[in-house]
Amino acid sequence: MSLQIQHFFDQPTFTYSYVIWDDQTNDAAILDSVMDYDAASGRAVYDSADELIGFVNGKQLRVNYIMETHVHADHLSAAPYLREKLGGKMVIGSEILTVQNVFGKLFNAGPDFPRDGSQFDVLLNDDDILELSENIKIRAMHTPGHTPACMSYVVNDEAVFVGDTLFMPDFGTARCDFPGGSAETLYNSVMKLFQLPSETDVYLCHDYLPEGRTEYQYKTTIGEQRANNIHIGESNNKDEFIAKRTARDAQLAMPKLIMPSVQVNMRAGHLPPPEDNGVSYIKIPVNAV
Repeated sequence: MSLQIQHFFDQPTFTYSYVIWDDQTNDAAILDSVMDYDAASGRAVYDSADELIGFVNGKQLRVNYIMETHVHADHLSAAPYLREKLGGKMVIGSEILTVQNVFGKLFNAGPDFPRDGSQFDVLLNDDDILELSENIKIRAMHTPGHTPACMSYVVNDEAVFVGDTLFMPDFGTARCDFPGGSAETLYNSVMKLFQLPSETDVYLCHDYLPEGRTEYQYKTTIGEQRANNIHIGESNNKDEFIAKRTARDAQLAMPKLIMPSVQVNMRAGHLPPPEDNGVSYIKIPVNAV
């Protein structure tokens, strides 16, 4: 048994990060890391990332890739910090270019902000393969809808890391009201995921506690999602899903960390360049269309 997976939960942002590795070669990847950012004070620290580093070093793992499922709107990535401490290449889907163009304009990032994905080391297209080790292959599966750049990662056809595309069956699916989002596109992406074998483990990027559940969960299966997902399980057709998802999105508030998250994550986890006083600043558009 080569594939090993360890989850880490960041309670303030309800985010799961993962270390996956080959227990025969110690080759590893990190998925969806978290930078600890306090919006009230503007302070960024790396306690969550240091926990990952401690685990990796304790297992004597060699990090080859630091991966993002998408440009997160609810937490900031710690990818550059992890690369500095552990090495590895930073990875995201190639549609990051679309996200950078949309949000580069929204935040008036200026001509010095590259919109070509060059902040990352590897840009993946649908069905591209990363060889983590001689025993573990990671297949990129483009699953847009929540954002244009959402990428799920299928590992050895045993597990899939779906980012925000799916949540636990009792919580449903990702919102689709961000720029470039689409409920119809998300439906098609989930149907693509549902072609995986029923026993495939589904690893989530977030969990919340709907009424009636008291413990956070990070894993389900494709079969459980097909049968029981409250938004898109077997009882929901495409039109029903689109109507349900659109109505729910209209009631949702924006994530509290969306402004800092997107500005940092579209830069692969780097803070905006310091201004002439040496300080980085997060912009907040006012009444932007």
